[in-house]
Amino acid sequence: MAPSWNESAFYKVPCDGKFQLKQRDPGFHGEISGKEAAAELLQGGVEQLAALQDVLYADGRWGALVVLQAIDAAGKDSTIKHVMSGVNPQGVKVHSFKKPSAEEMAHTWLWRYSQRAPARGEIGIFNRSYYEEVLVVKVHNLAAKQGLPASVLGPDLYQQRYADINAFEEHLTRNGIAVLKFFLHISSDEQCRRFRKRLERPDKNWKFSLTDLEERAHWDAYQQAFEEMLRHTSTKHAPWYCVPMNKKWFGRLVVTKTIIDRLESLGLHYPTLTPAQQQALEQGKAMLA
Repeated sequence: MAPSWNESAFYKVPCDGKFQLKQRDPGFHGEISGKEAAAELLQGGVEQLAALQDVLYADGRWGALVVLQAIDAAGKDSTIKHVMSGVNPQGVKVHSFKKPSAEEMAHTWLWRYSQRAPARGEIGIFNRSYYEEVLVVKVHNLAAKQGLPASVLGPDLYQQRYADINAFEEHLTRNGIAVLKFFLHISSDEQCRRFRKRLERPDKNWKFSLTDLEERAHWDAYQQAFEEMLRHTSTKHAPWYCVPMNKKWFGRLVVTKTIIDRLESLGLHYPTLTPAQQQALEQGKAMLA
């Protein structure tokens, strides 16, 4: 029997280091019949998420970092657009990371990401993230061009980066920042279909880039890098969720429900008023009466 779409645990990547990407079907869409049914469910989730974000902002003890990683055309931008459509922009910050600047290259590789980690009370979204350092850097062997001492460019480089990432995420968690990580999983055929849409539809032409097609030639290398990333960095304090995204409308539901579940687990509540604040509240009521 297939799991229900809203069972977040089903999409969680185990922490035993044995995960195999080929065992997850990117075309899975649970018992949801199609876009219309999914849209209705998503609307309810968006409203619930908006309410939770309001409490998160007022509570001020916790923050949340949402990390989205995927191959090109997997739906990162549209996921952010739909899942966060109902939240207060004042409490959400989205960061998209491109090629590092000269200043960023002069610091440690985690520096530019730690600078943009969310504050408590905020939801921060990383559209791509520090995981690029064990993905594109690994696939294209870019570490040798990062100005590092030759002594650190050994065979253990990426094992060390996995360890650094796990330590960084544990540090965030210990300081009140819940880390939610989503790998948006699509098939090669689906990526090809989406690239064709970008070529054929005028309203999608602006998204097209020859670089994306050049990266597609490294599909197998990226899939291996993704699998190793998921194996080494899905931890108890910051697990990965492997989200099937051949049907975007289904993947968005999974992401929304998972964020809702995590925020609900934090025990958020509106601040308790002090006696002085309560007295001022009563005075205000009397004045308006």
